[in-house]
Amino acid sequence: MKISINDNIIKHYLKNVYFINGHSYTGKSTMVKMLSERYDMVFCGENYQSGMPDSFPSDKLSRWKQPALCYFDTMSGWEEWLNLSPEEHWRWMQTCTQECVEIEIAELIKRAAGGKKVIVDTNITPEVLHAISDYQHVAIMVGNPAIAAKRFFDRDDSDKKFMMEQIKLCKDPGATLANFNAWLEYKPPDDYDWENTGFFTYNRTDYENDTRDEVLSILARHFELD
Repeated sequence: MKISINDNIIKHYLKNVYFINGHSYTGKSTMVKMLSERYDMVFCGENYQSGMPDSFPSDKLSRWKQPALCYFDTMSGWEEWLNLSPEEHWRWMQTCTQECVEIEIAELIKRAAGGKKVIVDTNITPEVLHAISDYQHVAIMVGNPAIAAKRFFDRDDSDKKFMMEQIKLCKDPGATLANFNAWLEYKPPDDYDWENTGFFTYNRTDYENDTRDEVLSILARHFELD
């Protein structure tokens, strides 16, 4: 028997959870961190739901129930993954997102149980967010995908450094890097219309100036944190 929980029950237990989703390189991670610090919220950054202390252990995933999340355990090597076509990569990412929903919801219920407000950098789709949350608890951040492709490796974090190291180890690093950048600019025909999800949307247009404090104020007002 497959166990299911109705969305109205999930919504009740997530009443203190605030979600930010949207395009890459729009400031989602930065805003989640700043909001958590400013308003004493439980911080759930990127990939918070797996592989982190006190979260869902990766060795408990099932290759049959979560095949996309287990892909890195079954692939021949990083070169295989880095050279997936943009279409193949998109399909894999979509499946990962679907497989993560149950884990994210369970993790967020656990983290919200203490009564504090929770702010999360999420990949839960707008369709699911409409069922388990509401307008005042969700913000969508959109921007220019081409900027994300150009500046992806400008970020100084361990994951991106590791990816660049693996790209350099490929047989044709230039072609692999070009393929990787094509992932970031790929616009699938069935992608979400991120600017018209029905949720509050912030469109990042300024990539040159530091607008963090301004965006923080906008999101805080929307989330009614002040």
